Amino acid sequence: MKTPADIITRLQLMSQDGTKSDRRLAGLVLSDLDFASKAAISEIAARVGVSEPTVTRFCRNLGCEGLRDFKFYLAQAIAIGGQYLSPEPLSRDAREQRIASAITEAAIAAIQRASENLDMTTLMDVAARIAGSGNVLCIGSGGISSMMATEMQNRLFRLGLSALAQTDGQLQRMYAAVATPETTLVAFSVSGFARSVIEAVEVAQQYGAATVAVTAPDSSLAKVADTVILLQPFEDGNIYKPTSSRYALLAILDMIATAVAESRGPKVLENLRRIKQSVNTLKVDDPKLPLGD
Repeated sequence: MKTPADIITRLQLMSQDGTKSDRRLAGLVLSDLDFASKAAISEIAARVGVSEPTVTRFCRNLGCEGLRDFKFYLAQAIAIGGQYLSPEPLSRDAREQRIASAITEAAIAAIQRASENLDMTTLMDVAARIAGSGNVLCIGSGGISSMMATEMQNRLFRLGLSALAQTDGQLQRMYAAVATPETTLVAFSVSGFARSVIEAVEVAQQYGAATVAVTAPDSSLAKVADTVILLQPFEDGNIYKPTSSRYALLAILDMIATAVAESRGPKVLENLRRIKQSVNTLKVDDPKLPLGD
């Protein structure tokens, strides 16, 4: 029998489109996941007012072999995404302030944690390597890490460096395959287990490229990269807001970019001047505006 890919989604569909008894059973499970994952078949049948064979048919209609199989997939779903299934209700009292505080305080805390645990000697060595590279390949997969790869390219090209970001897994591998000893590959991964990123690092190493990872300690990516700038992800349990780890990652990126700029020295200024001149004449001529942002 086919393995249920997402038992919660199947339950949600069953609660709308199933038979009368299936809708009642699905409604019970979704309203009391803890009970459904632990109760005996007789208890479930009695709670809904159906026969035990009806409960078994319900499980099979969901793609499971029986109640035991159903409970296994339900327990798995609760363990993985349980916090998203029964969230605490949102209060409207002082909602605006709560949202502002939740975002800003968590961002500040994430940046402070990253700064306190950062090995600046390693970071400065990485910046020096990037500053002297013939080309820099920036890679990352997923929402945060792909954004960081693109931002690293954005920070480096204006310093006169040949920098390219790749977020597509196959292209990461392809570009890694044409790396040379003059290449520095910078890989971002919050988890450190993005397969395409790990494989690209390994490929680039075959051709003599220096590889740098900004990632979690003891992760697969941390184990394969030549140099690692460690970032310990930390979540505060607020499931409604985006992760604050991205602020910490961005702070580390900005530190690298600043160190690279200082390593390259005054020769970066002409590029920065040209960018400022070009962009400001197209928009508003205000010297106080950020450079090209």
